Amino acid sequence: MIAALATSRRRVYSLAADRERGSVALYTVAVMMGLVAMAGLVVDGGNGIAARERAADLAQQAARAGADALSPASLHTGTPDQLSASPAAATAAAERVLAADRRVHGIVSVDGNSVTVHVTVHEKTAIMSAVGLNEISGSATSTATALHGTTTAGGD
Repeated sequence: MIAALATSRRRVYSLAADRERGSVALYTVAVMMGLVAMAGLVVDGGNGIAARERAADLAQQAARAGADALSPASLHTGTPDQLSASPAAATAAAERVLAADRRVHGIVSVDGNSVTVHVTVHEKTAIMSAVGLNEISGSATSTATALHGTTTAGGD
């Protein structure tokens, strides 16, 4: 009787062990998928932030270059209030700055003495491409104004 009881106990433990077989592997797969997703957010999210910063930097540089392309006629007027950017020269100067990087798409607009540049930078993803997100982008807009001497936009 004791031998039969011991045998049935072993059989019950064996069946319980069989039901749980592979549960650690399933748990490991779920944890690894979570870790890869977190790594993707960190790495590719950082690339997205860097793309946004790169777009802001390029937009500022291009806007300043465009604002520096002053119209020759406005330079000879003698009054700082009448300074204006040459639309063609300002657009060309800003586009030269943007043309240095092929991952950049920019739009330049000139209004009097102000040059506004909107830039979008595209970056490829490193980890998130495994789930179909192949590209991440950042965009920024910057405006520069042609000023005379030490005059600032606030008039100080």
